[in-house]
Amino acid sequence: MEYNFRDIEKKWQQRWIDQKTYRVTEDKDKKKFYVLNMFPYPSGAGLHVGHPLGYIASDIYARFKRQQGFNVLNPMGYDAYGLPAEQYAIQTGQHPAITTEANIKRYREQLDKIGFSFDWEREVRTCEPGYYHWTQWAFQKMFNSFYGSPLPTSPDKGGDAKARPIHELIAYLEQYGTEGLDSYGVAQSEELSFTADEWNAWNEKKQQEVLMNYRIAYLGETMVNWCAGLGTVLANDEVVDGVSVRGGFPVVQKKMRQWCLRVSAYAQRLLDGLDTIDWTDSLKETQRNWIGRSEGTEMQFRVADSDIEFTIFTTRADTIFGVTFMVLAPESELVQQLTTAEQKAAVEEYLTYVKKRTERERQMDHKVTGVFSGSYAINPLTNEKIPIWIAEYVLAGYGTGAIMAVPAHDSRDYAFAKHFNLPIIPLIEGADISEESFDAKEGIVMNSSNGEFSLNGLTVKEAIQKTKEYVTEKKLGRVKVNYRLRDAIFSRQRYWGEPFPVYYKDGMPYMIPEDCLPLELPEVSQYKPTEDGQPPLGHATRWAWNTQTCSVVDCSTIDNKTVFPLELNTMPGFAGSSAYYLRYMDPHNDKALVDKDVDAYWQNVDLYVGGTEHATGHLIYSRFWNKFLYDYGYSCKEEPFQKLVNQGMIQGRSNFVYRDNTASKTKGHPVFVSLNLKKNYDDVTPIHVDVNIVSNDVLDIEAFKAWRPEYHDAEFVLEDGKYVCGWAIEKMSKSMFNVVNPDMIVEKYGADTLRLYEMFLGPVEQSKPWDTNGIDGCHRFLKKFWNLCSAACVDSGTAQTATPEELKSVHKLIKKISQDIPQFSYNTSISAFMICVNELSQQKSKNKELMKTLVVLIAPFAPHIAEELWEQLGGQGSVCDASWPTWNEAYLVENTIKLGVAFNGKTRFEMSFAADADNNTIQQAVLADEKAAKYLEGKQVVKVIIVPKRMVNIVIK
Repeated sequence: MEYNFRDIEKKWQQRWIDQKTYRVTEDKDKKKFYVLNMFPYPSGAGLHVGHPLGYIASDIYARFKRQQGFNVLNPMGYDAYGLPAEQYAIQTGQHPAITTEANIKRYREQLDKIGFSFDWEREVRTCEPGYYHWTQWAFQKMFNSFYGSPLPTSPDKGGDAKARPIHELIAYLEQYGTEGLDSYGVAQSEELSFTADEWNAWNEKKQQEVLMNYRIAYLGETMVNWCAGLGTVLANDEVVDGVSVRGGFPVVQKKMRQWCLRVSAYAQRLLDGLDTIDWTDSLKETQRNWIGRSEGTEMQFRVADSDIEFTIFTTRADTIFGVTFMVLAPESELVQQLTTAEQKAAVEEYLTYVKKRTERERQMDHKVTGVFSGSYAINPLTNEKIPIWIAEYVLAGYGTGAIMAVPAHDSRDYAFAKHFNLPIIPLIEGADISEESFDAKEGIVMNSSNGEFSLNGLTVKEAIQKTKEYVTEKKLGRVKVNYRLRDAIFSRQRYWGEPFPVYYKDGMPYMIPEDCLPLELPEVSQYKPTEDGQPPLGHATRWAWNTQTCSVVDCSTIDNKTVFPLELNTMPGFAGSSAYYLRYMDPHNDKALVDKDVDAYWQNVDLYVGGTEHATGHLIYSRFWNKFLYDYGYSCKEEPFQKLVNQGMIQGRSNFVYRDNTASKTKGHPVFVSLNLKKNYDDVTPIHVDVNIVSNDVLDIEAFKAWRPEYHDAEFVLEDGKYVCGWAIEKMSKSMFNVVNPDMIVEKYGADTLRLYEMFLGPVEQSKPWDTNGIDGCHRFLKKFWNLCSAACVDSGTAQTATPEELKSVHKLIKKISQDIPQFSYNTSISAFMICVNELSQQKSKNKELMKTLVVLIAPFAPHIAEELWEQLGGQGSVCDASWPTWNEAYLVENTIKLGVAFNGKTRFEMSFAADADNNTIQQAVLADEKAAKYLEGKQVVKVIIVPKRMVNIVIK
């Protein structure tokens, strides 16, 4: 029988649909296993061969666990909101929903062709009201919550710090004001101080303004990346070199009133949670660095000749004697207060420059820039005047936005001081600061005394502790733990996103009733900002909230008494992807995000697969979101993703043709020379060519001529009758014409070949180049596997007993694959499979039971061929439910061993011996063997050295 992969794959993909093979429900008689891929965004370009890498890896694992008897949840859906669809809507007028639907249809067609075991009945799309109902619901819960330990007004006493209903805080403020609030660890934007009488005397608006300081979802003034060309705020990863990634529009730093989520309140729990999950050390370290916990001291500095004071945070208060200048973040409110008239022009010019730089660029680019404010601060321990500078390397969001600079012992301060010729005072004995700053983590302190207080002669550790005590005692500051983690900006000035369930009364936000959710995205006449700069929802004519009828009404009816304007911003991209793993558990529930019993069954994700680019975005936000839901009992597990695997990137293998510029100019049409001939030409330009018209680096000349109009009359200088292209490994990109469409691979070789080849390229976690030239090997292997198993089907009338060699080959494979899959060593599993099939083919094996075992083993990797062969071999039901085999060590015992035979240390041949043969038997057999005779002729054997299980060395002279 021929391996007709097209018919086989079409047959089984339809049967899986008809029989609902991948439909899963809760089953308390089975252990659960939840496999999840990171939410894909359905782009217009569809999938290229790099996209399915993680999906195939997770699908193999999901199928493996199912065969081990687990109840496996393996869902798929779409992160359907995004800027590309909105930009296309602005350009064409087509509603983003239409674009998104077409893109999803294309994605689904491609995914179905590859044979994934997704339960499509659980599909979710973030743009569907039934889905974002629960995003809006969670936002409302955050708005109506604060973070802290139990207050005297809380029903629970002695509990941990967590999200709590805002009414508990309101009750506290009514009784105590802010007195004692610090002791309960209440998260807040800034420290406020007021009495209960003051609180109770304030009107509703004032109280609402104050509560915004404590809410987990709050409106706050924050610096953002503002892109006027796109009319929206952009995330750091959407900006490169001061322009937007999409469209290349200028981006500036701008302070705006934005919705924010108080992610920073969870900083310590986000750190602690990393110790409970199975992630790579490098990913955990990335998150730890992003959260950035540091223990230090807040200290007050007074501005010279002024009543102004400002606070700095330092982890090394002991270095205060080495402070030679202060630095403010350009965004700091102090900049305007402290800039003198003489320095105003220079400062404004510098601020204009900094506005075009994102925080990420400022952190990564270590070039030295800055400007003097004209003001001075007073060192609280030395009373010396210190110049106050403004520089982009200090960020407003970390600490207080102001630092004391100790150039002798900090590399960035050192570079700044050298650049602007500022003093550098070493504080550690023996510190060499002639070329660079000195690491002051240990050593003996010097130059650190003011007469009343001295650190000289102490170790660094002793000096740190003594300074903390002194600063606290003298009320110069306080000991504090700080985090680099910022609150998440949660507003976007876009149309295509989740609408906020918020209306505004007297300028303050109020939530629409929970039972009115979801608040659906309205229709608009245009998708770009309004002429007066409002977000696109400003174009909506029906976007006001009637508090009496609890409904959306025409904007013309707004009276700010019973009808109020709705929020014009929409939520950011990460809103819908922050709790989707919970919604997959119970996607059709219209009463709750997830039923408690269903959540208790699936609990959290056992295996999460996705790219490393989400380490500091999605993976922080989703962990925060889940912890918030956990605090209220909506999620039964505090950590959403127990094990995380980052798949590498499949890079493109680009091809090039070489244009002979001289000949092209002379002849008036393009002339291309083959790869190995270009060295004979002086002026040659490499040009990217579509890899889909190149096979094994040989160009399809006619296809090339038809590819682009300017090449229709191209001339070619060939080698051996063909045009050989050059190649290079580059990022897979449309601009480099190296994007390989998986549909083409599936059509030519089949989905099972594609699945095998993507895993065979190398370890899942590593990036590797795509090379279509190597795919033939995997396809030939499947043909060979098909022929081997088919032979057993044809000879089914002959019951063949498995030989010891066959059993050894198969059980060796069972052991190898069973151990490889949990380690994601899929490439070595496939290699082992190829070896086994070769061995069984040489042994002319036709044992039906052994073939069925092989089919079960290959099913996670190549499910279509496995299903077909399982059926032909008489297997019952789907191979997906066939039990995973176990190996028998007895079959793996080696009965014979091979030893190399060497003469004077040089190996000449090999001999086989019984595994239990003693040294005397081995020696006699070697000396008697006819192959040894020619090496022993005329020689005297001095001695025979036998290295157990390795070799025999005969020393002769």
